[in-house]
Amino acid sequence: MQSERIIMAHGSGGRLSQRLVAEVFQQAFANPYLDQMNDAAVLPPAQGQPALTTDSFVVSPLFFRGGDIGKLAVCGTVNDLAVTGAAPKYLTAGFVLEEGLLINDLNRIVQSMAATAETAGVTLVAGDTKVVERGSADKLFINTTGLGFIPEGTQLNPLQVKAGDKIIVSGTLGDHGIAIVSEREGLSFSTPVSSDCAPLNHFIQGFLMPGVKCMRDPTRGGLATTLNEIALQAKVGMLISEEHIPLLPAVSGACGMLGFDPLYLANEGKVIAIVAPEIEARVLALMRRHPLGRQASAIGTVTSYEPGLVLLETVIGAKRILSMLEGEHLPRIC
Repeated sequence: MQSERIIMAHGSGGRLSQRLVAEVFQQAFANPYLDQMNDAAVLPPAQGQPALTTDSFVVSPLFFRGGDIGKLAVCGTVNDLAVTGAAPKYLTAGFVLEEGLLINDLNRIVQSMAATAETAGVTLVAGDTKVVERGSADKLFINTTGLGFIPEGTQLNPLQVKAGDKIIVSGTLGDHGIAIVSEREGLSFSTPVSSDCAPLNHFIQGFLMPGVKCMRDPTRGGLATTLNEIALQAKVGMLISEEHIPLLPAVSGACGMLGFDPLYLANEGKVIAIVAPEIEARVLALMRRHPLGRQASAIGTVTSYEPGLVLLETVIGAKRILSMLEGEHLPRIC
């Protein structure tokens, strides 16, 4: 079956549909909840406040250095839960397959999803598959929903952010965006750039403590757009230092060549944490102990002036407004 392609009959609900589900999806995601094959997964009672998120993934190309659409789908959903302080627990996945998609490619993607879910410690408990005519999609779209639980006493919210709080990023920015554009355009760099795509939940639990006020993963729109969103919600200003923003030399070079600003490029394995000043050093130390946070850096401070405005202090000491992304920087990146 792996050398075959998806045909419309795979979405009919008949024998080919059953075979696809059994040989690709059920084999990869087997667990007691999914294996019941009911119309809904019945889950055990859980402690904590439920946190629910959903996302859709349409990245092109499907495979890229450091990941693929399947890994991206799991990481993106897990990370959206983790930055709320929740422990991700369950996932669902809906697949829109285009007629002509190689089943071998679909199997690679599903296996990647299963491996990433295992790393993150989450279980895929329900799913769905639809097939559309050739030309109606770009090979494969994935929609995921994630369910997690926030422990009692944990509360992360932009409304807690106030002047004097510190802004920390967990590592180098723009890696995912440059990895995607280099694959898409067939570009090669002396130092290849890999996507930072990774599940952040275990990493985040390692530094989550009282005084961590708000977290976000800077995906579409990158650091600049995410900080603007928080500043508007919290009604505060922000001042960040260009000198302290971590960037890989290869990403800086690629952005200079292609005309991109790395502060607006998507990231899929980084977290922004806004913390009370008294725990800044401790949070940084804990982040840097973990492989995903070795290049963590404090990049700025929350201010009381110009609520909703994010300012960047350049390496020459000037200040400029770091506005929200206008238009589409890089399409189809997540």
